Amino acid sequence: MNKSSRLIIFVPVIIAVAFIAGMLCDRYIFRPGSERPADKFEQILQMIDTYYVDKLDTDSLVEMTIPHLLATLDPHSAYIPASDLQSVNEELDGSFSGIGITFNMIGDTINVLEVLSGGPAQKVGLLAGDRIVTINDSVVAGRNWTDEKVKKSLRGAKGTTVKLGIKRNSSAELLPFELTRGDIPVSSIDAAYEVEPGTGLIKINKFGRNTFGEFLNEAVALKAKGVNRFIIDLRSNGGGYMEPAVLIANEFLPAGALIVSTKGRVEGPNSATYADGTGALQDAEVVILIDEYSASASEILAGALQDNDRGLIIGRRSFGKGLVQHQMELPDSSAIRLTVARYYTPSGRCIQKTYRLGEALQYETELASRYTNGELYSPDSIKIDKNLAFQTLTGRTVYGGGGIIPDVFVPNDTTGFSTYYINVVNAGLLQKYAFTYTDLNRAELSKCKTAAEVLAKLPPADTLLQSFVDYAASQGIPARWIYINISRNLIVNQLQALICRDALDQSAYYQAINRIDTGVKAAVDAIKKGEAKVPVKIGAKQ
Repeated sequence: MNKSSRLIIFVPVIIAVAFIAGMLCDRYIFRPGSERPADKFEQILQMIDTYYVDKLDTDSLVEMTIPHLLATLDPHSAYIPASDLQSVNEELDGSFSGIGITFNMIGDTINVLEVLSGGPAQKVGLLAGDRIVTINDSVVAGRNWTDEKVKKSLRGAKGTTVKLGIKRNSSAELLPFELTRGDIPVSSIDAAYEVEPGTGLIKINKFGRNTFGEFLNEAVALKAKGVNRFIIDLRSNGGGYMEPAVLIANEFLPAGALIVSTKGRVEGPNSATYADGTGALQDAEVVILIDEYSASASEILAGALQDNDRGLIIGRRSFGKGLVQHQMELPDSSAIRLTVARYYTPSGRCIQKTYRLGEALQYETELASRYTNGELYSPDSIKIDKNLAFQTLTGRTVYGGGGIIPDVFVPNDTTGFSTYYINVVNAGLLQKYAFTYTDLNRAELSKCKTAAEVLAKLPPADTLLQSFVDYAASQGIPARWIYINISRNLIVNQLQALICRDALDQSAYYQAINRIDTGVKAAVDAIKKGEAKVPVKIGAKQ
């Protein structure tokens, strides 16, 4: 392609970007009485619409270029099309309108994993283990639908109806159900349970509008059981709203302790938030688990406790997102999330990792570079900028410029990985076997109320492993016992955890899987050694 041809192709995109930039400049920079550069861009866009050699949909052109414009600012400013705004907001707002099930795709079939209590699905009699064959009289089994397409079909406006055709093992006929969609709560707590006597674990998957209330309810329930030591699992928690993280930190901190501060270019986003001394967990020991996927609000909570020497941080260096976004809705119901400030932990550090304008790809691949550099396996490989050293309340040195560095490093656990294990995981056979096993034994497993009860009903580990190996062989992955034995404990534990999930819920899965989790083990050990004890006098250097 010659230079002239390339220019013809990219002129519309360049003009559209310039048009949007001009509109923004006109709104935020130029004042009444000044020259209006946006008029020129509007004229150019009109010229393209009138004279360009090919007929273009200028609205679509502008829609297409907005994400590119925002991407030149920073890696987290983003455009949300009107078609996606509702689903994006639902994940953080705490509820959506649907039928009240969790599901997974096994092969090409939609399998009901859990029927949520009080939801429309429970009211009409749907059961865990049901297969959805039709939706509104259209066959969906065997169509290789994506999870997103299933969600869009099952969710809808409150009060609307959806018809399902259900295949159930106890019936030879397809069972028809008509459900009226209703409000379904979205929980941000995956699990909350007593991992050891007196020690509770709460896993938070995101920071949504209702996260603080959910966390407080679980913490109070655990305290009623005698728990006064907490492990808060923020691994793979990409953040969300800042306020719930601040409120959770407030529960652990004494009056006057700085939690977080923000600073933007304009006056509005600048703030400093301090603990008010009303927290119910000020005397509780606390450990925070983080990893390379813990970001944003997760880092605010971890940083607040670390800098106040209030809790022990265990795991691997967090993602490094220290930018604050504000969502602004546009007239057509689309929205932009624009970075308006940076946040700073109590010691004054900004944990935002470096980025260059317009280089989002390099920013996203930074996590991959941690793997190649060995950082996920050795703390000595963490790149620390000694020029960004800060002091905690008791005088410990912490560093900014690239995530929260844990107090106790836990390497990425690849123990038990083998080619056999990777093959069965890639084929999705662990989930398929667990669902099939649960379905065949549902009558017995349905009597269980806890993960421990489910585990007690499962066959011995060697029997379960042999059964799975036979199943995998029937699916085209032959038994290779040298590698199977390497992965034995990993395979068995995952099968047991998946069966607990399919028989009960997600919390049961974590109760089972965490039995051999290295991060949880490190947290429990640290608590036993007294490393998470509440300082005698927070705020005074020791």
